Amino acid sequence: MPRTLLRAASAFLLTLTALNAPAAYADDVTPVAVTVNARAALATVPETGIGSNHAIWDTNLGTDETADLLKDAGVKMLRYPGGSYSDIYHWADHTAPGGYVAPNTDFDTFMRGVRRTGAQAMVTANYGTGTADEAAAWVRQANVTKGYGIKFWEIGNENYGNGHYGSAWEADNHADKSPAEYARNVVAYADAMKAVDPTIKIGAVLTTAANWPDGIVADGDSGTWNKVVLSTAGPKIDFVIVHWYPGALDKAGHVPDIVQLTRQQIAKYAGPGSERIGIAMTEFNTGSSSNGSTTQPGALAAADSYATLLANGVFTVDWWNVHNGIGAVTQVEGHTDYGDFGLLSSGVCTSDGSVCEPALNTPFAPYYALQMVSKFARPGDQFVRAATDQAKVSAHAARRPNGDLAVMLINSSSDTSYPVAIDYSGYSPASGAPTVLTHTNGATAITTSSTGSAASQTLPPLSLTTLILHPATPQTGRPGAPGQPTASQVTEKAATISWPAASPGSRPIVKYELYRQNGAISEQLGETTGTSFTVHNLNPGTRYTVNVIARDSGGGLSWASPPLTFTTGTPASSSCSVRLTVQTDWASGYVGAIDITNNGAPVSGWTLNFSWPRTWQSLGSGWSAVWTQNGSDVKVVNDSGNGSLATGASTTIGFVGNYSGPNVLPAVFTLNGTVCTTQ
Repeated sequence: MPRTLLRAASAFLLTLTALNAPAAYADDVTPVAVTVNARAALATVPETGIGSNHAIWDTNLGTDETADLLKDAGVKMLRYPGGSYSDIYHWADHTAPGGYVAPNTDFDTFMRGVRRTGAQAMVTANYGTGTADEAAAWVRQANVTKGYGIKFWEIGNENYGNGHYGSAWEADNHADKSPAEYARNVVAYADAMKAVDPTIKIGAVLTTAANWPDGIVADGDSGTWNKVVLSTAGPKIDFVIVHWYPGALDKAGHVPDIVQLTRQQIAKYAGPGSERIGIAMTEFNTGSSSNGSTTQPGALAAADSYATLLANGVFTVDWWNVHNGIGAVTQVEGHTDYGDFGLLSSGVCTSDGSVCEPALNTPFAPYYALQMVSKFARPGDQFVRAATDQAKVSAHAARRPNGDLAVMLINSSSDTSYPVAIDYSGYSPASGAPTVLTHTNGATAITTSSTGSAASQTLPPLSLTTLILHPATPQTGRPGAPGQPTASQVTEKAATISWPAASPGSRPIVKYELYRQNGAISEQLGETTGTSFTVHNLNPGTRYTVNVIARDSGGGLSWASPPLTFTTGTPASSSCSVRLTVQTDWASGYVGAIDITNNGAPVSGWTLNFSWPRTWQSLGSGWSAVWTQNGSDVKVVNDSGNGSLATGASTTIGFVGNYSGPNVLPAVFTLNGTVCTTQ
């Protein structure tokens, strides 16, 4: 039987109070302001971006019908042998002791389907009950004997779920179940597997920011799972693996911090050259059976998350699962939701036979979400910033090599049809009606039409809409994009940004312009005729994302460079210094200690101020001082016993911080109004 996927998912019924309410129509609603900024470039769409999981307990894994449906959805990565089954599966005899292996699911059958789909394979080697030699033999069979050329190989699946942190769902026969033991074995697996085929890419399992057991340090460990694994295995791996089942439909806003925190950990712990290490999300699902796992709300959340993850540089997002099986049956937005986390119907019934899914391989709503994303953002396109002023409407945009621009708009409102007014920065669309792709609540296909204009569209309730726009003027002869920028000499107020020169077009390049992304607005930081620029007047402890654009002698502009994200520091010397350390963490809160040192003249009373970086963070309690919070701002005033600090004296205060998303720690502290050095 399939494994239970969403361990924390509730099975309660969704109360639908809005179904009988009258719909609000476009002429009753203030138009939503949408901003699309082609100067604010994000990641380039990878070839492997849209993926899904196959599982050896699914007898339809290798059928032509399944492969053809996945191809039509734009799926370019298929993972095998299926989640936690990976850690009990032995490829040579196609067995999974303790689990069910369906007929016609062997490795060769899987690969035949992969090739028919036009995808690549992500293979998960058995860590839990296997060996490095077994994994190396699989590489030999796949790439030497069979010539499959499989590039991506994971070492295990969710191996932190082996009981080391208390919960155990992942098979692990190792006597030592610590992250240190996993990391040592990743090194052994990588060495053995790359000895067979040096061209393969090896991935190691990490925890996902703010998802259990992220942040937890178990007894006997030298750090969190991620710290220990990256510190030992970092030099041997090529990508890291995260899984995400957010459990709610409005969590795409967490993605930039999930990715950024993962990158920071890689940079901090994985050693020299760690910038080569990619991020793969090899299991993703909205994780919300009660709010729509097979119906339109789940599809909208899927499209939003896929686009956001890929725009932030994740190189594959793999849906769980192609087929999964019926779960808790509910009514969601006027349609039956089967509680099935598959893209396609398994055609099965509830145990009592009272409800049956539609015919085998009938696409569920999330299937159309992946299909829409594949039509919106094609491999080689470059994501650019887009934003709206309405929480129920989200926007994404991608610029195509031929100069076209695609804009995907998501209306998650159940009952309001929103008109949108779209403003373009750094791009001039051609006049006339654009090509419009639409998927609405309950629809069984994406429709194509020519309607509205580049600046004005109307979004039906619970809909996905993609506009395909052509440029107003030809794009030939323009300069190439500048190369990947880098930052050096980063201080609290300045940074030097350098980049590889752009290739000229039909006219010579006369200057480069440096832009900061401020949401969907670009702020020009400066310009230069060279390939390096020092930016001043930056704010301490602030994350900046910048792009570089080349301009030629005729005013022609290049595409924006790939993005560079860097964070400024705090003063190298100050009259005060602060050290924040996390004493213990339980993946939704932590105990923090703040050491305050007075480096200046003696003080007889002090006030420490800082702000929570994210709206999902808050103060639980504090001690050794008087703590108050106002909005995101925290104020800490000395108590009677620690108000006097002589020159060089220190005091320590503590607090409980709560969080319900990626825990970006405060970085800037002021003591009596002076910015301190953060150690």
